[in-house]
Amino acid sequence: MVFYRGVSLLSKLRSRAVQQTNLSNSVRWLQVQTSSGLDLRSELQELIPEQQDRLKKLKSEHGKVQLGNITVDMVLGGMRGMTGLLWETSLLDPDEGIRFRGLSIYECQKVLPAAKPGGEPLPEGLLWLLLTGKVPSKEQVDSLSQELRSRATVPDHVYKTIDALPVTAHPMTQFATGVMALQVQSEFQKAYEKGIHKSKLWEPTYEDSMSLIAQVPLVAAYVYRRMYKNGNTIPKDDSLDYGANFAHMLGFSSSDMHELMKLYVTIHSDHEGGNVSAHTGHLVASALSDPYLSFAAALNGLAGPLHGLANQEVLLWIKSVVEECGENISKEQLKDYAWKTLKSGKVVPGFGHGVLRKTDPRYTCQREFALKHLPEDPLFQLVAKLYEVFLQFLQNLAKLNPWPNVDAHSGVLLNYYGLTEARYYTVLFGVSRALGICSQLIWDRALGLPLERPKSVTMEWLENHCKKA
Repeated sequence: MVFYRGVSLLSKLRSRAVQQTNLSNSVRWLQVQTSSGLDLRSELQELIPEQQDRLKKLKSEHGKVQLGNITVDMVLGGMRGMTGLLWETSLLDPDEGIRFRGLSIYECQKVLPAAKPGGEPLPEGLLWLLLTGKVPSKEQVDSLSQELRSRATVPDHVYKTIDALPVTAHPMTQFATGVMALQVQSEFQKAYEKGIHKSKLWEPTYEDSMSLIAQVPLVAAYVYRRMYKNGNTIPKDDSLDYGANFAHMLGFSSSDMHELMKLYVTIHSDHEGGNVSAHTGHLVASALSDPYLSFAAALNGLAGPLHGLANQEVLLWIKSVVEECGENISKEQLKDYAWKTLKSGKVVPGFGHGVLRKTDPRYTCQREFALKHLPEDPLFQLVAKLYEVFLQFLQNLAKLNPWPNVDAHSGVLLNYYGLTEARYYTVLFGVSRALGICSQLIWDRALGLPLERPKSVTMEWLENHCKKA
């Protein structure tokens, strides 16, 4: 363990050296990408015409440029590797991980405003960055926080709709149902029915998106308190920021838990457009469905065990290791248990990723949070040991991607602070994902992106095509 931490420290130092260089380059760029206005909508009104012209120029001058060849493997493999979506808010690199508007997670932690010195970035700051491409000031973030607080009201019918479900229904079922119930207030639907011009569609989309982002923590907290705390709800606290208030409504008063929730919401907010939840939200919205309908659809994709439900599965798997082998499990025992899981035809949840080919930076920043706040926690130490086991013993197995993703760590942190109900974890993911999906949806409308309609073929068509080729 000491050797592992020593190697990890050296790797971290090398990584930080590179990141510091990248950060200084980014900061030079960001000096241009700043503004003084406090109103987010006004910022967008200034930015949108420029980006609309940029898109028109790109299409007219380079519309026929090929981005790659489509292979049969791609068609049969879930379109993996196909470049086929415009997603402005973030970009995922197989080696570097996610970048939000060009900034890595580490850079975001350094330049986005925090609630306290040295604290985690405020999710409101990331929302401003995703929408504008500009790093906000603390005053701008405070203004946005106030706007979100003013929108954070949920009609009674939403809670009644959730209450119509069995209390035993999965938390994601209850959460998605609540979001659907919010849809009756959609400003986009009202504007479209009145005949709004297509150039103005982004404006009611903005209204719906900002209200949705403000409301989902209340709906999510209601589901949690209904299921696990006998329905004893906790009202919002308007003195708290977005992440801290969410933790407060769930029932957690620890300042460290409030910091963790800020980190959690920030790093889970967006992961470019090809993942199931983001793509689903974009696809449904391309039919001009309003943000509530689009986000509810995205949540249903997120609820799948191969996507957002994986964070639930990770903690359950780790706890199964402890139940069978005890907390002081050796690396050899852990390797055997992981190998038994793999041989049974299952995966070890939290390892591997559809795009990433290195350790997920979202995993790394959570690990650093754990090293700072809970280094002696037995489950954290088991997760660290599992990381070592995968890299040392299992990475040479055919078709096995040994690198941990974001889900490998989040459950252990939440469990440490008392949020032990693993079935609920995907709801937290859903609250976070609202920031990214809604930000991109506003830009979808502003740029006038069309209905998504890829071509499908049959196996017979593929066989005949390949014979001719």
